[in-house]
Amino acid sequence: MSVDLKIIEAKQIAPPKTSTNAWEWAKKNLFNSWLNTILTFIASAVLFQIIYAVFGWVLTEAQWDVITENYKLFMVGQYPVAQLWRMWAALTTLTLMFGLSAGRFKGTMLRLSGILLIVYLIHLGAPFTSGSTKIWLATQISILALGYLIGHYFVRAKRFTLIGWALSIPLILFFIQGFGILPAIRTNVWNGLMLTLLIAVFAILVSFPIGILLALGRTSHLPVIKYFCIAYIELIRGIPLITIFFMAQVLLPLFLPTGLTIDNVIRVMLGATLFTSAYMAENVRGGLQSIPNGQYEAAKAIGLNPVQTTFFIILPQALRAIIPTIVGQSIAMFKDTSLVAIVGLVDLLGIAQSVKSNPEFLGRHMEVYVFVAFVYWVIAYSMSYSSRRIEKSLGIGER
Repeated sequence: MSVDLKIIEAKQIAPPKTSTNAWEWAKKNLFNSWLNTILTFIASAVLFQIIYAVFGWVLTEAQWDVITENYKLFMVGQYPVAQLWRMWAALTTLTLMFGLSAGRFKGTMLRLSGILLIVYLIHLGAPFTSGSTKIWLATQISILALGYLIGHYFVRAKRFTLIGWALSIPLILFFIQGFGILPAIRTNVWNGLMLTLLIAVFAILVSFPIGILLALGRTSHLPVIKYFCIAYIELIRGIPLITIFFMAQVLLPLFLPTGLTIDNVIRVMLGATLFTSAYMAENVRGGLQSIPNGQYEAAKAIGLNPVQTTFFIILPQALRAIIPTIVGQSIAMFKDTSLVAIVGLVDLLGIAQSVKSNPEFLGRHMEVYVFVAFVYWVIAYSMSYSSRRIEKSLGIGER
């Protein structure tokens, strides 16, 4: 009798099983009342009409030859055809690093490498891809697979991968610019998506350490450093980015010594970096303020000095807490590169403006802007996806 009572009590205590049936979920969330049922049908009808119209236009009405015939312009602009091997070499370097990282670290890098592989396969099967381009694309796929195998099976690949990422940036710039060893390519032909990525990557990478230094300087007890950082951050954050671009292009040359010139692209990169670093500084300062005083006291108790406390205890926790805001600022900077078209540089959006103004492609502005928006979305979504994966791996937001 006592055994039966225990069984009955266990059944009463056991939580009810949750059904994973799609109809049960829909009945609970979409059709649980007459009002929700009506709203569900109305929303479904509107959504169906939107999807039907969009796909109908994309598949039957849109004339995508404006994209296929100008694809090189969208990607690398006026970069000389005879020197395109240098762009492929730079891309090969990046592909190898993604493959090594995917094989060694798995996780986020493996998924990003999968996205890169899909992009290569789509271009490989595209009808407008030339024979030489197909060979280069097949090479990229082979390099990606080779890098993955090396990273997966060789234990020491982790060290080489980290060193490789540090060396890949100057190597890619060497292929693009030449640095006097290869034939020089003037920056006025650095156009399209290549220019957009160069400006965005430079601004994001360089502004990150500058932002950390500014945030630490703002919390300094030295008045000179503290108020200089405060003045810089508040001044830059109060000025629109386009104003900084105009100042870099128009006013900066007036203050340079006679005979000294700075390239237009370099000036825009510096302006974007200075702008982004001010916002990065505020993000980092917010992370520093989120650290409880107990962390400082614990570090002091084990004998760490203020510098050690900051760089080994406080700063790692602060940066871990603000990963979402850092990535959000990076995505904003990537999208803000479209403003360089106003100051005379021809980025991806600038190429779109030129293509739709071509008399041969009049009336194709919708196709052009849809393509540009899709490119921006793919890159921004990849950055956001990486952020979510990193947050999940670090347990941010979990208790």
